[in-house]
This record gives sequence, C-alpha cells and structure tokens, in this order.
Amino acid sequence: MIVTIDGPAGAGKSTVARLLAERLGFRFLDTGAMYRAVAVAALRRELSRDDAAAWADLARRVEIRFEDHRILLDGEDVSDAIRASHVTAHVRYAADNPQVREHLVQLQQAIGRTGDMVTEGRDQGTVVFPHAECKIFLTASPAERARRRVDDLRQRGEAPEFAAVLAEQIARDERDANRSVGPLVKAPDAIEVVTDGLSLDDVVHRLAALATARKGSAT
Repeated sequence: MIVTIDGPAGAGKSTVARLLAERLGFRFLDTGAMYRAVAVAALRRELSRDDAAAWADLARRVEIRFEDHRILLDGEDVSDAIRASHVTAHVRYAADNPQVREHLVQLQQAIGRTGDMVTEGRDQGTVVFPHAECKIFLTASPAERARRRVDDLRQRGEAPEFAAVLAEQIARDERDANRSVGPLVKAPDAIEVVTDGLSLDDVVHRLAALATARKGSAT
C-alpha cells in the first residue's frame, strides 16, 4: 500500500510522514530531500543555476539513497546540510528542471515498488503515484507555515526574520503552483487536512485512521 502526502512548503509533511510510517510499519520516502540533495551537489560544484543541462547530468551521476531516516549523497550523510537556507533558496533549480524531475520520479517509483510506503512531496498523488490507495493533501495557513519554518531555522542556529520568511513562503507557494512540471496540485481523490491548531500527534492520529480505513476498503 502507498500513502501519499502532498502539500505546500512548511506544512509539516516530512515530520508527519515519518511518524505516520513508523505508526503504520511502512517505509518512509522524503522526496523533497532528494531534490535538496541535488541542490547541495550543484552548489558544491558551483554549477550555474541557469545551466539546466548540467544540473540534469549531475542528478543522473550522483547517488542518492536513504538509510535509517538519513539521506546520503554519494555515501555522505547530508541530512542536515540539505535544510540550510541557502539550499532552500536553490532547490527550485532542481525541482523545476524537467530532466532532473524525470530522473528522480523514476527513482521514487522504483522505491515504491519495494513494499508498503508513506511518501511525501508536491506531486506524489498526482504524478508519481497516481494510483496510490490513500492520498492526503496536508496544508496550513501561510502564517502558520512561516512560523514553523522560523522555529526550525532557529533550532539550526540561524536567525531569520518572520516577515522575510513569510514573503518567501508566499513566493514559493506561487512558484510551486505554477511550475511547468510537477506543480503543486491537490489530487481530485486526495483528502485535505488543515493542521492549524492541531498537535503533531493529532495530525498523525488522524492520518493513521484515514490510511487504515483506506487499506481496509481496498482488501
């Protein structure tokens, strides 16, 4: 069974998906981390953000894999490096690149064939796994998502301004919705869950109930 969790940046998809996978006994796939890993690799090689062909070639050459909830880039643990602000500012050059996305989608689909899985991203229920048994669209208000991003960055030792983070959040929402490949769109058969005012445990409990119900109806 595949459970997809799509939604805008800052909705808490990665954390919720990881905990949901643990509760269900499924594997967890953080697809956003894959695009971030490509961005890290490109930044380290000082690739021009406008050289789409070089980014695509790099994505095909690097090894990206998951191990014990950590993401490895050519064998190096980059789980923390991919969350830095400068990586966030450049990840769209991987996510908006059709050839990069095509390659990573193929990797994601291959992982999906290995067994039960909870996967999160922007296009999991629409493009990558359109026939998933359970699709969730996880969202929250822009202000709530920006607040969470600020808290996360502060925990990482950065000192972001809320207004700047909110402005970037709104700009990123627009880019994601209007992306030519893999745009952020709610699948017609996805269940929308708004997380404002809900605790993390409340959200995971609700999604676990939805996934269990869908699994029961599919058998």
